[in-house]
Amino acid sequence: MNIDNQPTADMIEHVRDIPIYRDSIEKNFFPIIDKHDIARDFPDSWMTPHLAQAIEIGAAEFVLSTGTHHARMQIIRPPYFLLNSYYRLWRAHPDIGFTWREECQRVSLTTVLATEHVARVNAGKHGVQGRESSQADPRRLDARTLYLNQRLDPACWTRSEIAQMLDDIETARDGHPQGFYHLDCASYHLAHFVRKLDEFGLTNDFPKPASIIHAYEYTPDNVKRFLQKRFDCPIVELFGSTELGYLYYGDQQGCYKPYLDKMQVELIPFDSGSGIYSLIVSSIRNPYMPLIRYRSGDCAKTIDGSPDPAKIIRFCGREKEMLEAPSGIVAQSDFDELISNASRQIFVYQLRTSHAQCGELHYTTFDDNPLPLSTAAQLSHDILRRTGLHVGVYHRLHIPIGKSGKYAWLLKMADAPIHT
Repeated sequence: MNIDNQPTADMIEHVRDIPIYRDSIEKNFFPIIDKHDIARDFPDSWMTPHLAQAIEIGAAEFVLSTGTHHARMQIIRPPYFLLNSYYRLWRAHPDIGFTWREECQRVSLTTVLATEHVARVNAGKHGVQGRESSQADPRRLDARTLYLNQRLDPACWTRSEIAQMLDDIETARDGHPQGFYHLDCASYHLAHFVRKLDEFGLTNDFPKPASIIHAYEYTPDNVKRFLQKRFDCPIVELFGSTELGYLYYGDQQGCYKPYLDKMQVELIPFDSGSGIYSLIVSSIRNPYMPLIRYRSGDCAKTIDGSPDPAKIIRFCGREKEMLEAPSGIVAQSDFDELISNASRQIFVYQLRTSHAQCGELHYTTFDDNPLPLSTAAQLSHDILRRTGLHVGVYHRLHIPIGKSGKYAWLLKMADAPIHT
């Protein structure tokens, strides 16, 4: 990392002809940009003769981000940009690289938006000069990866849908001499899948994977423990985004290691004294839409509180999901600590707040039973002490997932009534 947090000479050379960076090149200073800057005058602000030619021949394509915590935005990238980033990490990872070398099939259990994206990619292959015909299954991204989920809310999976996914997994592992396969997932989706297997009496029909990667979302401590208890294979975490690819990977000890090929990361304080840092990323990994000093919207904490990207100990949530409290900013990871300390049985949870200093905590449990009254009361007290919010704690059998296929832990209900 260079001292002044400006991009390297090599990065500057890569963006010299791109309109969005023209003023920065002239001033020799690159300000922080965000998603709104990327979207402004898109795609003209990114268009160069080189990019126009790449789009023409299919070497670059337009895709939408998932829009989990923001409006979906268009980006330009090479085909299979995120997949290739994933494959490089899988191949090199010290704990699970063996399943890559074993040529294991990868089955992906994540949001339905991801499955729909794969279907669109396959549909776009038909009739495009220079590209091969798509695989017969529209959910197969390439010869090695099949997407399983076809429903928005995993809590609503039916027995027939679970049985279909089991059949897909069985087909994927049939080609391996030992029946090995690699499971890629969003952690919540895998936890729902395991619970559905139990509910439908299909647990014995589920062939356990040889390795697991979970990515795509923040994973609460209780969900991590639940999955670690149910699987005896290596489970590792990846951190990244649609527009950047993967930046960090976890190991078996729960530490994060940087994977900053053609990237640099700087950490800037999100709020003074909070120990929470915003990630600012400069990357030329995507040659068609290089991002210089880009605010990803993610936040992290370091092991010693310093702004050293090599010392990140936890990705603690999103900037847009920070809770302002009298004692300071509360990140998702801070609130998650309250939850996991109260009970390891809490599965999905959602804090709903109003303008007043009150709110509701809705939660589900792994066993579908409500917390003991004393536990719920203690949790309410702990939340008040940490956040200043008087919170009612309500057990639910179902908390709907967001339209992105991911859960929001915090809902600011300014225009909605709070039950008492």
